[in-house]
Amino acid sequence: MHHLFDLVLGQKDLSRAGDLFSLDDYEIESSLSEALEQIKKISSSADYQANDNDQAVVEICITRITTAIRETESIEKHGEALVLLWESCLEHNLRSAAKDEDTPHGKIASDIMSCILQNYNRPTVMSLAVPVAVKFLQRGNKDLCRNMSNYISLAAIAKADLLASHTEAILSSIIKGTYVTCRYSCLNS
Repeated sequence: MHHLFDLVLGQKDLSRAGDLFSLDDYEIESSLSEALEQIKKISSSADYQANDNDQAVVEICITRITTAIRETESIEKHGEALVLLWESCLEHNLRSAAKDEDTPHGKIASDIMSCILQNYNRPTVMSLAVPVAVKFLQRGNKDLCRNMSNYISLAAIAKADLLASHTEAILSSIIKGTYVTCRYSCLNS
């Protein structure tokens, strides 16, 4: 892993996290999957939801990683690590008690979701992402569900057969009140 990622994530050093943006995208590209694995460990710790420093470090690092992935067009290379971190958010609370405020894991899920699902036209990425996306539809976070539905609709246009095996779960989500997923059903009619 790049020494600056190692410092920021290893020591959870918020004062150095901003320095990650001074690095060239290609300089850190080979470290991104390893950094995502480290973020997963940090965000899975028992005190993460109450630790503002750790949350800030994770948010900054995710922003830097997703930017580097987009700029280097390396989503296929780092897609698995992204999806694993994204899926780990399902193990935590995604529903906020306060209106218009995401939980720490909801923020992670939202940031990663947009990075992954903007690549709806890449079948290798979607084959990893769609099963996890469907799980998020069933978790009840309205903002995540709404955004997920938009991306799933795009994936249905690009590669409907990737969603075919998840039709039952998507319809179940509609029945439970996630009406935004009706877009998927209409697109496949």
